[in-house]
Amino acid sequence: MPTVGVHARQFRRIAANVARTRGMPRMRQAYLPGAISGRSATELTGYIEGTDAVSGRPFMDELLDALAGRLDEEDLRGSAYERPRQQLVEAADERAAHALFLENRWTDGLPIVLPTEERVREMLAGTSRRPDEVVGRLAPAKFRERWEFTVEKVAVNAVMAGAGPEHFPIVLALASSGVTARMSSLTSMAAIAIVNGPIRLEAGMNTGMGAMGPYSRANATIGRAYGLLSQNLQGGSVPGETYMGTLGNNYAYTAAFPENEEDSPWEPLHVQHGFRPDESAVSLFLGGWYTISGASPRRRHWEEILRGALRACDPAFAPLVVMDPTAANDFVEAGFPGKDDVRAWLARNGRMSAGEYWSNGVVRAILRPLALAGEEPHATRYRASGDEPVEIYDAGDINIAVIGGGTANASKLIAARYETTVPVDPWR
Repeated sequence: MPTVGVHARQFRRIAANVARTRGMPRMRQAYLPGAISGRSATELTGYIEGTDAVSGRPFMDELLDALAGRLDEEDLRGSAYERPRQQLVEAADERAAHALFLENRWTDGLPIVLPTEERVREMLAGTSRRPDEVVGRLAPAKFRERWEFTVEKVAVNAVMAGAGPEHFPIVLALASSGVTARMSSLTSMAAIAIVNGPIRLEAGMNTGMGAMGPYSRANATIGRAYGLLSQNLQGGSVPGETYMGTLGNNYAYTAAFPENEEDSPWEPLHVQHGFRPDESAVSLFLGGWYTISGASPRRRHWEEILRGALRACDPAFAPLVVMDPTAANDFVEAGFPGKDDVRAWLARNGRMSAGEYWSNGVVRAILRPLALAGEEPHATRYRASGDEPVEIYDAGDINIAVIGGGTANASKLIAARYETTVPVDPWR
């Protein structure tokens, strides 16, 4: 069936890259001068009546010639890949080795610990699993092939990140999740990991003062290792080719935090998702493109403040609410004995007009088809008139984690779509 891919010109490299990796390097493409989202009919008509943004030919001529032109031998030949399995790389000295890693985009741009054979062996001592055992598969986007990788390859990236053997079981659990920390999303999503259970303290993670900051080697290097292994073991993460986040996201450098279970008045996050308190697990979220300050019941007008914060959140992604233990205890004293009580209040009070809700591009693309199919609560929201307030989130989509040093009734609302909770103990 004659087909032409039509893209905004900004997607030229990624469109060519995807066609090549799918074995169709000469797949026919046509390019518009910019994005189509939010453009008027007049602007879109101008795109079509204008020139192709890459070839410079009239757009419709380019499109029709691509549709009607016959395929030649080169078109039909396609392409195939042979992946080299070289284990070691040669470098004249340490400076040259660092330059090699940077040049090949094997780093996140920051200096790394060079993964020598000795250092990788030391990392492998942190698990009972065999070096050649398959851990999982990752891809930068749904339309890309998922690459398979082993324990040893994960160990290489953990060394690069500066992690130690005591951190390795958590890194392996993250690698096994199937959730990439280098997702290619136009909205620049990042992965956020919340660690629970005994492994937090055994690995030396900081659950208290500054837990979300740069003060703990364990917190920082576990998150960084997750990002590096995602980048290197899924086939890359290159802006314009396999990464299309228009702004980028600083959460992608390192975003792994332990919940402060000892000072929390509530059950830990992993228990909420089916694990026992004495089990170790890590919960994964995708998002991170908004972070908004919250409020606890000790603050004057806290309800109005939280309603405003919820309304400012992107309706496509429910918040992960990160609370200092002081704020969590304030909620308990105010009559919220459990996390579910807080989540229910947030769901009831997070509202915006139906018109504004359905104007969100992601909501329209993902939830509107469900609403039209009659699925609730989306169908009810869709039937609401434009000015009628609707609840933005379901209580079950909101997650709460207690983190921090107990010095202030502080909290944050972070864009975070819950993905999965994976066990850590099998990777010891």
